[in-house]
Amino acid sequence: MDNPFLLSPDQSLASLTSPDAITASTHAMNAAVAKALAAITPPDGLPALREAYVRGELGLPTAPKSPRARTLTIEGPAGPIGLRILVPDEVWGVYLHIHGGGWIVGSNDTWDEQLEYFGREAGMVSVSVDYRLAPEHPAPAAIDDCVAVASWLIEHAEREFGTSWLSIGGESAGSNLAVLTLLRLRDAGKGDAFRAASLLYGVFDLSLTPSVFRVTGAPFISLEAMQQFTGAFAGVRDLKDPTLSPLYADLHDLSPALFSVGSSDPLLDDSLFMFMRWQAAGNLAHLAVYPGGTHGFNTLNGELAAAGNRGVAKFLKAMRTEVAG
Repeated sequence: MDNPFLLSPDQSLASLTSPDAITASTHAMNAAVAKALAAITPPDGLPALREAYVRGELGLPTAPKSPRARTLTIEGPAGPIGLRILVPDEVWGVYLHIHGGGWIVGSNDTWDEQLEYFGREAGMVSVSVDYRLAPEHPAPAAIDDCVAVASWLIEHAEREFGTSWLSIGGESAGSNLAVLTLLRLRDAGKGDAFRAASLLYGVFDLSLTPSVFRVTGAPFISLEAMQQFTGAFAGVRDLKDPTLSPLYADLHDLSPALFSVGSSDPLLDDSLFMFMRWQAAGNLAHLAVYPGGTHGFNTLNGELAAAGNRGVAKFLKAMRTEVAG
């Protein structure tokens, strides 16, 4: 994969995390984001917060809704689960997308631009899950919904989309749910069904890694926010429970994975630690670190966002091409 931000065996990680590696344009983008966030007053109450988030009014922009998207409802463990589907002109595989939002906000209809890009560049049909949100539905509700959709794809992807090649991924809390879904599938004897995982700035340790405690003033997520998010999702369960915090799980026999994260993201350590554990368990793993990238960097304008989305598309295409070859 041709990605200048992908860590190579002969490269120092410091070359990607050093302040000297941050370009002027990334500095300018981060300054613009900080200025915009300073002018935002988050609304009171979770319903209003959810509405503001999906409208892109909390700093992280949302993609325009694609006229090509269609919706489908399947039966889940606690009722219907909504799916948002984007089919490219040329289909090579399916990408099961799990949106972020700290398990408490977000929806499956705000990522169309990125998902259509993965379709054009990697031939991926995107199937995005409208899973149940916390705190009304703490774990394992969201995990159960994602596993149900993954299982449905295993059974129906060939008939629905003309391909049985499956991949999975998400952003932030969505990456957490993607890994937990893969673990559930493996333990159910379906571990070889998904052939690749794209894990963007994931939360893999709900008890929080050192970088979350160390970074101050980072946009979009703070220590206090992370504690609220993880508490809402975990409910009364132990934050180090491996069925919630996959960093502590047995990670053998999982899909090849790409871990993508910005060097200025408080969740940097989550990706660094999980990348190493993924490899140590015998799985193929790649790590891409984007200098100066903040949480959600791939949703912003500019060269770094484009590079992040391009990196994911190239990874998915490379995994699919490798199998086809």
